[in-house]
Amino acid sequence: MKLISSAAIIAVGSELLTPSKQDTNSLFITDRLNALGIEVAAKAIVGDDRVELVHLLAATLARVDLVVLSGGLGPTDDDVTREAVAIALGRPLAEDERITAHLRARFASRGFTMPMPENNRRQAMVPAGARVIENTRGSAPGLWIDHDDRVVLLLPGPPRELKPMLTVLTDGWLRERASGAPIVRRLVRVAGRIESQVDEVLGPLYKEWAARTPPVAATILATPGSIELHVSTRHPSVADVSLARAVDEAVAAIGADAYSTDGRLLEEIVGDLLVERGLRIGVSESCTGGLVTSRLTDVPGSSRYVDASIVTYSNQSKSGGVGG
Repeated sequence: MKLISSAAIIAVGSELLTPSKQDTNSLFITDRLNALGIEVAAKAIVGDDRVELVHLLAATLARVDLVVLSGGLGPTDDDVTREAVAIALGRPLAEDERITAHLRARFASRGFTMPMPENNRRQAMVPAGARVIENTRGSAPGLWIDHDDRVVLLLPGPPRELKPMLTVLTDGWLRERASGAPIVRRLVRVAGRIESQVDEVLGPLYKEWAARTPPVAATILATPGSIELHVSTRHPSVADVSLARAVDEAVAAIGADAYSTDGRLLEEIVGDLLVERGLRIGVSESCTGGLVTSRLTDVPGSSRYVDASIVTYSNQSKSGGVGG
């Protein structure tokens, strides 16, 4: 039995290809897999299209040990994940009567006056050889499929269903198959510089970190209002010392623009400094439309230091006072 060291995530759902819906499941999945030492090599989103999903899954399986699919396990015709996986793996689908019985009992227990719609039986269709994973929060069970020396994992799309299901797996079957040590990370936040400037300063350090024993990997990311440097290693026994050294070197290279090394956001640091000095803050905003106040008050406990805020936008309110 081959152990799992690499993974890819495929989020299924046409709504995820629109501006109104974001895939947040992949962040949770990545975090849980990394904790087992499983590196996520790729993520992809595919619409409710059987053909596209079949092609994507086949191509992805050739590159990684584990493919995690989220979504597309509902009862309607556009829930295509089960069928696409069965086609891609060459496994026939068959109804699992135990799942059907569970679904009927679930409908009855919830007091529906109508019997379970027959299209819900789609959720009981299982590819040959798959292991069924109980869904304690919804109707769609998950599926674990060993295919040659790889694993295909099907999870429901709603986060409230996916998260407890994956937690059970990472404490059980996935932990048993994981090959690597947990990936440990530290984060440095930088303000006042653009991504390329930070990268230029840190360039020489990247090579040094990669050549160390254990090696330290680095990723730089531009986010609204700041730059993030992520440093990581796969060696938890020495991670604290190794990553602390890398963080110290990064801060020394960047200088005062590196404002956070413990994960805190800028607004959290400002709040902590105000409390430390016994100060309170009042904010008057115009073109920012309350954004500064919003960031300050998004921090739990900010009433300790945020006193008042006013947003004045029109010229009349700025010159004559609100309502003046």
